[in-house]
Amino acid sequence: MVNLKNTVRILCGLAALYQLFIASRLVSWMGIFVPATWHRALALMFGIFLIYALRSPAGKYREGVLAWYDWIFLVLGWLGTGFVVFNYEAVLDYSSFGFLDTKGVIFVLLLMVSLLEASRRLTGLAFPLIVLVFVLATLFQNYLPGLLYGKGFPIDRLCYSIYVGTAGIFGTPLGVATTILITYIVFGKLMQEAGAGKFFIDLALAATGWMRGGIAKATIFASCLFGMISGSPSAEVATVGSISIPMMIQSGYSARFAAAVEAVAGTGGQFMPPVMGAIAFIMAEWLGIPYGKIALAAAIPAVLYFFILFMAIHFEAAKRGLEPIEKKDIPAVRTTIKQGWFYFLPLLLLVYLLLVKSYPPEMAGLYALLTLVAVSFLSLDRKRHLTPKKIWAALVDSSKTWIILCGVTATVGILIGSLELSGLGIKFSGFIVDVTRGSLLLTLIFVGFASFILGMGLDSIPAYITLAILAGPALVKLGVPPMVAHLYVIYWGLSSFITPPVCLAVYVACGISGSDFWETGWEAVRLGIAVFVIPFAFVFNRALLLQGNWTEIAAAVFTAALGGVFVAAASRGYFLRSLNLWQRLLVFLGGLLLIGPTNLFSTVGGLAIGTVGILSARR
Repeated sequence: MVNLKNTVRILCGLAALYQLFIASRLVSWMGIFVPATWHRALALMFGIFLIYALRSPAGKYREGVLAWYDWIFLVLGWLGTGFVVFNYEAVLDYSSFGFLDTKGVIFVLLLMVSLLEASRRLTGLAFPLIVLVFVLATLFQNYLPGLLYGKGFPIDRLCYSIYVGTAGIFGTPLGVATTILITYIVFGKLMQEAGAGKFFIDLALAATGWMRGGIAKATIFASCLFGMISGSPSAEVATVGSISIPMMIQSGYSARFAAAVEAVAGTGGQFMPPVMGAIAFIMAEWLGIPYGKIALAAAIPAVLYFFILFMAIHFEAAKRGLEPIEKKDIPAVRTTIKQGWFYFLPLLLLVYLLLVKSYPPEMAGLYALLTLVAVSFLSLDRKRHLTPKKIWAALVDSSKTWIILCGVTATVGILIGSLELSGLGIKFSGFIVDVTRGSLLLTLIFVGFASFILGMGLDSIPAYITLAILAGPALVKLGVPPMVAHLYVIYWGLSSFITPPVCLAVYVACGISGSDFWETGWEAVRLGIAVFVIPFAFVFNRALLLQGNWTEIAAAVFTAALGGVFVAAASRGYFLRSLNLWQRLLVFLGGLLLIGPTNLFSTVGGLAIGTVGILSARR
């Protein structure tokens, strides 16, 4: 084996710097034209090397050790990407001809083998197997039965779609990963290097520590703030949870409950603007919708998600009789803000550029991270200053995170190219509509269940893209706007982070708390009930996505918040006192009616049913 630890660290830093340079558009200002496909191919060359240097065949992290078999897959990937980088004119010729010659087909097949193995190391076996199934289905579609039947395509036509087409390996998903996502990964890593994690926890404790169950409530706010910049529920849980989970256990919560709270809160950070998860950026580019518009639409559902979790924690604390944190252990608000007020400047700038000025996401992110570097020196604590050493460390760590997105988005291109060529996505959507007989509710249930199943075996990005192609058009066909349909898929896809049997966020939290995995997973499902309820709510009540006049929006928010209280009470079996099973069912049903479409029937019915359940518990 060859140990290239120092070389890998240097390449990690250079890969991040190169992508930030391209994202900054300095090359355009210098009068240099860099084709998007060429840039993505070069970035993928970096990515393939780093994947095989940092991930073992078992998918475990390692530091720059490569065996002979790693070099085989690495060289295969370099041959496929290098052909684009060093023979770009030939690739342009392929585009004009509309087909690949034998040499081109060979390079595509070599790259496919490398990417499938890379994605296996990064995400497990399920995703590359699904990709391979759809590739084979495209080639042999004329042998498939019934709905799946088609004319089939020769291998050179398939390779052309995957290699040269705009929907293939070098298409939109990889483009987002190599310009937008890397920018926000670096921003998040710089935040961590500047000590933002501890500041967010201290600020959350200062804001909620005086409340009953304050430490768990503080976890919500800290996870919400940190989750927005971490880009991964698992990373957020590992960072914030290492501090919050022991504190929750010490305050009287069970280890199972503490781990579940952190997992649910960390997952919610992916829904919260201004920086939602990686999926939202891909969604914006795919649909051609400004990211700021998506972030605005997602704001109320995200707040509602955390509000329901907040109330569930409140009811649990009341049921257990937990007291607030002792005053001496609560950080002073003024002191905390004085120590870290500058963290809000880049975040506020980010909100302004994305939502008000509609800047491209990568440019907004670059301005925000440059601002963060500058304002870090305003801190009186020199440990928070972003020195060149810390910036380099952030760049290196960023690439170690980015390789997951790079490998997954490139492999997703194989899937997209196959599905678009075969038309199986359109056929599957038609099948869904036929099975549900055009019922929107049944279609939502079907798509939600499919999203959940795929989310169990896939990373969030391939799960989202697969469902967006296969099931999203079914919702659009039934009158659901594309943005709403995609948000629906995102919520259900991310639910897998807290739902057994996979629930990666729960798995990380259990490693900290020492609680049983299955018990914690089902506790997370009860606490995170909002992730299953809210998608139905905003599909049927678009005012929750800021679609409508202000009166409609205000009414929708009020009734949804009230319904959220009922849902949270039912999930914990407590309001003013314990609720039995039928009382919980009544309160839960009342909450669902209130969260749903805002009309007289649902509002009055929800209030009536919920009130009956609560009053009966008081007797």
